[in-house]
Amino acid sequence: MTAREEILSRIRSALAEAPAPEPVPRDYHRDAVSGPGDAELFAHTVDDYRAQVFHADESTVSKIVTGLIAEGARAVVPPDLPESWRPRRDVVVDGAPAELSTLELDALDVVVTGCTLGIAATGTIVLDGGAGQGRRALTLVPDHHICIVRTDQIVDTVPQAFQTLDATKPLTFISGPSATSDIELNRVEGVHGPRTLDVVIVR
Repeated sequence: MTAREEILSRIRSALAEAPAPEPVPRDYHRDAVSGPGDAELFAHTVDDYRAQVFHADESTVSKIVTGLIAEGARAVVPPDLPESWRPRRDVVVDGAPAELSTLELDALDVVVTGCTLGIAATGTIVLDGGAGQGRRALTLVPDHHICIVRTDQIVDTVPQAFQTLDATKPLTFISGPSATSDIELNRVEGVHGPRTLDVVIVR
């Protein structure tokens, strides 16, 4: 018997004695989306991820967004962000007339966007490149992301979110500021995206 045959024989023996796998429960909450999700739960779970949460109505969004941007900071917005959501100051518009380069985006401090939906159970925001969201690089390069979520965009669970989302679009799931930990569990923020996330919930 060659070494290869011996190894394969031992693997077969080990597999033959392995216990049968435990069944995996699939009893997810699959209720169909029938209306807006739980905005209060969404605010709570977003806050758990070290993101700041603010509440607004359509008339106060711009004022709140402006107050979240530090004095002297430069902000960028997608070209189709509603005027009533834009900061009350000069902003850079990505895509007007041309998309900004990565270096140009890196020189900006804040990005303000909308989203496609929020998930109450997990405090997750989902972007799909649709209206008011801009391209993916726009929300990953600047260090501070202000995301505006309407209450009618909130669903309760992840399965409900996937019932609503278009899987052919470039989906980005955001649960709090970008963060990772090294082998000693030292938390480092801003490695894979913005280190600061502010969420404005619009009723």
